[in-house]
Amino acid sequence: MTPQSPNNGPVLRDHTYDGIQEYDQKLPNWWLFTWYITMVWFVIAWVAYYQLSLGESGEEQVDKALANIQAVQLKELEKLTDDKLWAMSQDDKIVGAGAATFATTCVACHAPDLSAHINGVKLPGQPLNDTEWKHGGNPLQLLSIVRKGAPDLTKGMPPWEPQLGLNRVVEVVAFILSKHKQGEPITLSADSPLKK
Repeated sequence: MTPQSPNNGPVLRDHTYDGIQEYDQKLPNWWLFTWYITMVWFVIAWVAYYQLSLGESGEEQVDKALANIQAVQLKELEKLTDDKLWAMSQDDKIVGAGAATFATTCVACHAPDLSAHINGVKLPGQPLNDTEWKHGGNPLQLLSIVRKGAPDLTKGMPPWEPQLGLNRVVEVVAFILSKHKQGEPITLSADSPLKK
């Protein structure tokens, strides 16, 4: 039996663990009531959310947020034009960011100099430093290919927008365009699906 404190304060228990004694003190009422209210709230919320399906699930909230992000991105895409992409290709900050992404993501297929060759060995990508294009050479066509990938993924480029996001894709396209001149002639390659 623990001794009672003469002034109803904390009581030091008799037992000792490793030379440490502990107080036997009642929790304050405000703390206890807060704890009880929290437990009651949990039960109400659990029944409402999981049993009665009131409110949105986490999956629905995420889907709604992703749909909002996609809507904003589509609005931004609608504002992009060939001229705006050419203007971005003259902005050193955007081109620098695109070059950094290109160096980490695109070099394996298109080579550092955009020629799709390293030491005379042909890489799987198309050359990006000439005026011959397989899927079209105007800026919006380039953007579409980088975003969505080639129409036949087994023979062409994969879509990069899911991994990079729209902003980084636009920066990469600006970097590629910075290696070209606006108004230069564009020719389609012999195997271009646009010739059909």
